[in-house]
Amino acid sequence: MQATIAILPGDGIGAEVTREAVKVLRAVETKFGHRFDLPEALIGGAGLDAENDPFPQQTAAICADAAAVLLGAVGGPKWDNVPTESRPEKGLLRLRAALNVFANLRPVAPHPILSGASPIRAELLKGVDIMVVRELTGGIYFGEKSRTQDSATDVCTYTRGEIERVLHIAAKLAAGRRNKVTSVDKSNVLETSRLWREVTTELMQRDYPGMELEHLLVDAAAMHLLSRPADFDVLVTENMFGDILTDEASMLAGSMGMLPSASLNDGSVGLYEPIHGSAPDIAGRNIANPCGTVLSAAMLLRLSLGLDEEAAAIEDAVNRVLSDGLRTGDIARAGESAIGTAEFGSAIAAAVAA
Repeated sequence: MQATIAILPGDGIGAEVTREAVKVLRAVETKFGHRFDLPEALIGGAGLDAENDPFPQQTAAICADAAAVLLGAVGGPKWDNVPTESRPEKGLLRLRAALNVFANLRPVAPHPILSGASPIRAELLKGVDIMVVRELTGGIYFGEKSRTQDSATDVCTYTRGEIERVLHIAAKLAAGRRNKVTSVDKSNVLETSRLWREVTTELMQRDYPGMELEHLLVDAAAMHLLSRPADFDVLVTENMFGDILTDEASMLAGSMGMLPSASLNDGSVGLYEPIHGSAPDIAGRNIANPCGTVLSAAMLLRLSLGLDEEAAAIEDAVNRVLSDGLRTGDIARAGESAIGTAEFGSAIAAAVAA
């Protein structure tokens, strides 16, 4: 196969972790006889510094021609005081809009050997395999905004169509898993959540009558994610709730650095990125965990390019490296030695090539 994958390192540790994902993709390319064109482009703060634009025109063009996009991270305190419309995060929102990705998939399946890295008791982690589906283009992040010296407003808006399309993705995923969907809202307070719950109930009863449906308020969901995480299968929710809950769920895996994500549209083009941020405090120190980005590359191969065997090879390589005892600092327990970002990425690439 020949395919173009746009690489957007972004800011902070983004360049370090994407570099290791590229290393692993090159190993896949060699082992399986593919040819990947991997052009790099600027986004976020890097785009602002170089082009005064968090999503430069050249980046948009490269992404438009790609089969999929692999992103590192955007943002950092360096750009805290730039105008709102130019913040690095605006580049990410514009990228999502350009690709029309509306469903963010975040799998959470803790590796048994890393149970000691999680603050959650090991017995609660047994059997945990959650797929969080977060609506990505609606809600308060994209609503109308206003600001004066003494007040600020962010409008949260959802339409029936926006809710239905993300629910279909969640239900189709659940059909291939444990046939259970948990929908998270705040319907005791918010009108948008009341619409979300009504649409969810109607759609699931009409189109997926044999599927188990659970409704949870977001505060209860936050509690149950830590007290009974193995009970969840597919969890679907709106934009802001999903953003918060997936960061919480990352603690089940021991570190945000372990978790990948995929943002999808109605077609095959997707945006793939680790769930962690740019972590500017550790940037350039070769201590970031590249697993989330490497596993995002595996999701890219599977979901956008249809390369299941190659994706499984990457996932198996990560598991083997972890089973061999290699760790980055964020997942190393007391007494365990840690290796650097580059060394960990090289070990995964070597495991793929073996």
